[in-house]
Amino acid sequence: MRTLKSLTFLVALPILLVLWWVAATLGGASFFVPTPADLVRTFIETWIGERMFTDVLPSIQRLVFGVLGAIVLGVLLGLLVGLNRTARAITEPVFEFFRALPPPVLIPVLMLLVGINDGMKIAVIISGAVWPVLLNTIEGVRAIDPVQNETSRSYGISGFSRIRYQVLPSATPTIMAGIRQCLSIGLILMVISEMFASSSGLGFAIVQFQRSFAVPEMWSGIVVLGLIGVILSFIFQWIERRVLRWYNGLKEVENAV
Repeated sequence: MRTLKSLTFLVALPILLVLWWVAATLGGASFFVPTPADLVRTFIETWIGERMFTDVLPSIQRLVFGVLGAIVLGVLLGLLVGLNRTARAITEPVFEFFRALPPPVLIPVLMLLVGINDGMKIAVIISGAVWPVLLNTIEGVRAIDPVQNETSRSYGISGFSRIRYQVLPSATPTIMAGIRQCLSIGLILMVISEMFASSSGLGFAIVQFQRSFAVPEMWSGIVVLGLIGVILSFIFQWIERRVLRWYNGLKEVENAV
């Protein structure tokens, strides 16, 4: 299956590039849509150099800190709420209220509370990316097989040992699904947070290119974001296969039976 997906990607990418080249050349030159050759040249000139250190790497650093913070906070709080029925009843309406708030509207508030710095941008990422991890962790804990709970009690497994050996392994597939959503949300919020009161980052650079009508440079920034998203996806898939090796093996056995 993974081989088929890789082959599909390798075949689809050249086809899309050819269609883009044909549309950009035969359809006439367009100021708003550069040709693939122009975009590649602009990409190298713009990002292979100083901007890699002043815009790209700082953005990636904020994204990593924000996503890791969202994962840690979401899992810990999700375990705490998911294991306590009373806590779930109390926090459910609160979570639904804050989850419905678009994270960008919190930027002015965070600017006042945290200040105009990297901490504010990381806080914006956490404020939006934490929800899929948190809610999936709660649902994963709630969906644990009651027979497993009874077995743990029968063997006297409780406290941290129960969380480590029963709760977390059972909820991990659901948690990983939340982390997958967290990555894409974190990337979006990284860009949005850098568009406000910022002097560096990919979001800042793309907005500056757009305002100065540097269209090829703007598109090259979008390509950088796409590449970061693809790399994050591959890294996550690699980690997911190893973390859920037992789960995937179990599904293969069940399908074979």
